[in-house]
Amino acid sequence: MSPRANWSYPTAIRFGAGRISELAEACLTAGIKLPLLVTDRGLASLPITQQALDILDAAGLGRAMFSDVDPNPNEKNLAAGIAAFKAGGHDGVIAFGGGSGLDLGKLIAFQAGQTRPVWDFEDIGDWWTRADAKAIAPIIAVPTTAGTGSEVGRAGVLTNSDTHVKKIIFHPKLLPAITICDPELTVGMPRIITVGTGMDAFAHCLEAYSSPFYHPMSQGIALEGMRLVKDNLPLVVADGSNIAARAEMMSAAAMGAVAFQKGLGAIHALSHPIGAVYNTHHGMTNAVVMPPVLKLNRPEIEERIARAADYMGIAGGFDGFYDFVLKLRADLGVPDKLAALGVGRDRIDEMTAMALEDPSAGGNPVKMTPENTKALFEACI
Repeated sequence: MSPRANWSYPTAIRFGAGRISELAEACLTAGIKLPLLVTDRGLASLPITQQALDILDAAGLGRAMFSDVDPNPNEKNLAAGIAAFKAGGHDGVIAFGGGSGLDLGKLIAFQAGQTRPVWDFEDIGDWWTRADAKAIAPIIAVPTTAGTGSEVGRAGVLTNSDTHVKKIIFHPKLLPAITICDPELTVGMPRIITVGTGMDAFAHCLEAYSSPFYHPMSQGIALEGMRLVKDNLPLVVADGSNIAARAEMMSAAAMGAVAFQKGLGAIHALSHPIGAVYNTHHGMTNAVVMPPVLKLNRPEIEERIARAADYMGIAGGFDGFYDFVLKLRADLGVPDKLAALGVGRDRIDEMTAMALEDPSAGGNPVKMTPENTKALFEACI
């Protein structure tokens, strides 16, 4: 039987199969009377999206939708979304979908009332204090994948279309007022998206767990999140209609995003520039680069990973955990090298510089340098 609960960590979460039916009531609770549903192009015409719009329409909340969202959203998508938000006189956003729809929806709600450019709110120091907090519209988040965890995050990732650099935009009020986690919405995910998003959740948990920073609550959440992925991702890949396992993967995704308050590392520092330059799927990219990063970090994380392996029921300490990652990837059809995703060697120097500038780099257990970062790219490609 699929679990069902109400959670308030880190935000109010309505968790359980069928809870999309509460969408209109959630909007009213958040003070939204005329929402704009933001999703990506691929989801726009699917039945789950039309179902959400029907629920809103039946409650007198309209059925406005914006779906001009790229897989790696950029400032052009954001400008178009803000224009739609203002033209429709909307007072809140329903961020609906995977990472791209969730991130852009949140950023539309955030940026529509600001006077400064979005890049002024990058996650650097106290830049978030530059924003007019009172001008941020309320957000309802509805994930339709189990990976990014953006539904419980206080940031959104936006790609600069000129520099191809991914920037993390942060503000505490980017945290949705209410999140609806309904595992039934993930049933129709294509196998490759189920794999990619699931490995994204695992990468979030693994990097948060390995991060050298002190945050035992996040570390504990990350550990259990890894176990949930280990036990349930193969199940949902084998049978997409397994609602109980789908629910556990939704939990793991949210847990990963909560956990990485502790920090991320080289997996994401590499994945962000690769995705920006080659437009690869973020979670699948994380899965490909994971083993070389584990090897790099081994001197600093070997004992910690051995404890995780023991908790997860994996024999053999660090080596056993590493072999588990390789087998999981192989069983799920994850490519061994980035070349299979269309990534070449022609821009390694550029991506190395981008990786070293990425905020995630600072959370890697082994200090990232030009030399070891370039070697990582060579090993991954």
